[in-house]
Amino acid sequence: MKIRASLLLFLLLISFVKGHSQSTAYKTMLSGIYEKDFPLVYIDQKDVLSKAILLDTREKEEFEVSHIKGARWVGYDTFSLVSVKDIAKSEPIVVYCSVGARSQDIGKKLKAAGYKEVYNLYGGIFHWVNEDRPVFSGQTTTNRIHTYNRIWSIWVNKGEKVY
Repeated sequence: MKIRASLLLFLLLISFVKGHSQSTAYKTMLSGIYEKDFPLVYIDQKDVLSKAILLDTREKEEFEVSHIKGARWVGYDTFSLVSVKDIAKSEPIVVYCSVGARSQDIGKKLKAAGYKEVYNLYGGIFHWVNEDRPVFSGQTTTNRIHTYNRIWSIWVNKGEKVY
């Protein structure tokens, strides 16, 4: 995870040095995260999102601040396949985290365990919030979003940042 975080920060710095806008820098940073052979789902793909089980792969405190409605917390550092044993391997699953790095790792574990239809939410919950999509704390909508830490908070343009 530390190597991936270093790579992401490196891509971020290059983007800003080249004078890219925040949006372009964000897309450049995301392009460094995603593997070409791992499927992404975009927030406008309602057909996939409406049928899928949403798994939040952030840490518990991040999930408790806010999450996508109906998402189930599975964590990252504490993730175990036991937490998803009740999900049929044929069910569509969308994993997400802050930007997509942690969720991609969990998605690969799910695929290796035999889950057939696993997608990573493009841009994670940060992109979701920046596109004015609702997030929830419990069953109540909130404008709060856990940004992992102060450095990563630059990618969140909407809502109240918590870290």
